[in-house]
Amino acid sequence: MEFIFRSRVYFSDTDAGGIVYHARYLDYAEHARTEMLRTLLPSLSQKAMKETSSMIFVVKGLTIDYEKPGYLDDEITVHTKVISVKHFSTTLEQVITRGDDGDELCRIVVKAATIDSNSKKLMMIPTEVASTLLSSQG
Repeated sequence: MEFIFRSRVYFSDTDAGGIVYHARYLDYAEHARTEMLRTLLPSLSQKAMKETSSMIFVVKGLTIDYEKPGYLDDEITVHTKVISVKHFSTTLEQVITRGDDGDELCRIVVKAATIDSNSKKLMMIPTEVASTLLSSQG
C-alpha cells in the first residue's frame, strides 16, 4: 500500500530563481511520514507514542536522488511505501512527484530506528506497530 501526501511549493521553499532548495525535499518527506503514522496508527501518533510507550522514531540514515527540479507553486505528491520492518527499524521509500505532469522530482530511502525517548537507547518496535506497518506493505 502506498500512502499519499500532497503539498504545494511555497516561496519560502525556493531560491531566488523559484527552484526548490534541495533540503526542502527532506521536509516534505518528513511531513508525509508523520501523516502516514497518524493515519495508520491514530492511537499511536508520535506524541502519543512518546507519552505512552516512550518510543520514538529517529532517522538512522537516508539516501536521496534528485531527478528534476521543483518550482514555485508546483503541487507535489509524496508517495510513501514501507519496504521492510525489522526488530528495531523500518525502511521506507518516498518518491516525490510533480502534480501536474507526474514527473519524479526525487527518490528518498529512509531507515528509521526506534529508540526509548528517555534513555535514548534502541528499543524494539512494539508488536502492534510492527504488524500495522507490515500490513501496509501489501
